[in-house]
Amino acid sequence: MKKIIIFMLLLLPFNVQARSVTVMDMDTKRVIYQENQSDVRLIASISKIMTSLVALNNSKDINSIVTINDNILKSFGSGIYIEVGEKISLDNLLYGLMLRSGNDAAIAIADYIGGSMDGFALLMNETAKNIGMKKTNFINSSGLENELGEGNTSTSYDMALLMSEAMKNDTFRKIVSTKKITVKTNYKTYLWHNKNKLLTNYKYCTGGKTGFTEKARRTLVTTASYKNMNFVIVTLNDPNDFLNHENLYEKYFKKYKSYKVLNKNKENFNNENYYIKNDRYLTLTKEEYKNIKKEVYLYDKNISDVVGYVTIKLNDDILVQENIYEKEIILKEEKLSLFDKIKNFFKR
Repeated sequence: MKKIIIFMLLLLPFNVQARSVTVMDMDTKRVIYQENQSDVRLIASISKIMTSLVALNNSKDINSIVTINDNILKSFGSGIYIEVGEKISLDNLLYGLMLRSGNDAAIAIADYIGGSMDGFALLMNETAKNIGMKKTNFINSSGLENELGEGNTSTSYDMALLMSEAMKNDTFRKIVSTKKITVKTNYKTYLWHNKNKLLTNYKYCTGGKTGFTEKARRTLVTTASYKNMNFVIVTLNDPNDFLNHENLYEKYFKKYKSYKVLNKNKENFNNENYYIKNDRYLTLTKEEYKNIKKEVYLYDKNISDVVGYVTIKLNDDILVQENIYEKEIILKEEKLSLFDKIKNFFKR
């Protein structure tokens, strides 16, 4: 009887209390669920996803040593409690930033990478523009509001795009999936545990970042993977975010499935010399899978081994596009007639 009750409860709809939420397939950037995903809101410390990505993209050596200056004395709120004069590697600062949401680490990173907070904010906004985050603005590396109440603003959709991009970086992915780490500097030894509870409590979680200020309230970005499906969930101003994220993952992992839509070993495009280099998968419902369409486009002329491309569409939206290549044909000259050899010479 108890099992039946639990099963029935799982079937009941749940209400996500977030002011804004986006569930996105990270592989295709396709939104599979959203509420108010375009609403611009304060985002608090999930800003540090961008801080981390900018640092990784603009550092020559992730193991370089950063000497902490007195700008960290401006830090307040959550911190890793580094001190002026302390020497710590950039990668360890990133662990402190992402696991403990260190605002002092955010200041130190901005100074080291951007030369100043303003300089670093310019890099953040430039990166946001390149990713396609059209409703996002960063003024600092931490996500804290200033004395005027102004802070970093974005949408749940834009932040889902950002996390999808950041998770392509191997170092970023390693950092946000770390549950705890011990770090040593010239001053002391730290033991940091990740504030993302979902990383410990939900077995499919692969990373994320928490956030909170009095004005923004609770903000949360998490990622999870199951049976070749990779989702990111963003909630803004959600008082019950961890539970809601887990429930959303469970709901959409059950509703969707990863289908192989292009098979590199079977596609020949009516020509045995044509091929594609990669298998491609799509996360779809059963009904969507029935409605996808494959379309092949071959060029009339080409000057490379790319002879065209193949797309997979759903409702006229291109979800996958893959180049079609032509195999290099090596002619054995010794088997050719003199006439064919002369002809091939002039063709070359």
